[in-house]
Amino acid sequence: MKHGLIFDLDGTLVDSLQGLATSLNHALTMSGMPTHNHVAVRGFIGNGTRILIQRSLPTDADEALLNSVEQAFKAHYDLTWQDGTLIYAGIINLLESLQSCDHPLAVLSNKPHPFTTAMVGHLFPSIRFAAVVGQRAGIPHKPDPAGALEIAKAFNLTAANCTVIGDSTMDLETARHAGMRAIAVTWGFHDRERLVAAGAEQIADSPSELLELLREAPLDCGT
Repeated sequence: MKHGLIFDLDGTLVDSLQGLATSLNHALTMSGMPTHNHVAVRGFIGNGTRILIQRSLPTDADEALLNSVEQAFKAHYDLTWQDGTLIYAGIINLLESLQSCDHPLAVLSNKPHPFTTAMVGHLFPSIRFAAVVGQRAGIPHKPDPAGALEIAKAFNLTAANCTVIGDSTMDLETARHAGMRAIAVTWGFHDRERLVAAGAEQIADSPSELLELLREAPLDCGT
C-alpha cells in the first residue's frame, strides 16, 4: 500500500524567514511599534499569522492594534513574499524522488490558505500535490489534527498510513493527535534540542537523510 506524506511548508520545504521578517517589521513600523531581528522573528513563527503578530507586540496590545498590524502584514506579504522565500537546497530532488515512487504528497501549513496555495503553486509547479491546505476560517490549525485527517481522506488512506514531516513541535503534536508517524527536520525554525524534548523519535538533518528515513518501512521507494 502506498504511504501518504504530509509536509509542513515554512521551515520544512521553504526558508521564508526573510520574507516574513520583512513584512512583519514593515507592519510594526507602520503602527509605530518596535521591530525585531531575524532571530526573534524565527521564534515567533509556527502557530499561524495571528500568533506571529501577538508575539511581536507588547503583551498589553489591544485588539485594534493586533488587527491593524495583522492587516498591514498580510497586505505587504501578499506583494513581497516571492522576494524573501527560497526553496531549501535538496528539496526539489527529494519531492521528485518521492513523486516518482507514486506516494501521494500534500502540504499542511498554518500559513493562511491563500498564501499557502499561491506559494506552493509558484515554487513547486512540477510537483503533483494531492492536497494543499493552509489555515482557513472555521478550521482549527495545527496541532489540531483536523487538517491532517482531511488530507488522509483526500489520499484515501488511513491515518496510520500517513506521515507528517515538519520542523516544529507543532508538527510533532499534529502527527500524534492524528495517529500518524512523524519525522522532524532540523533545518527549519525549531532546533534539534527542542524537537527531541518534544518527543521526536525520527529526525533528519538534511533532505537526503530524510529521503533515507522515508525509504525505510513502511515506504518502498527504491534506492
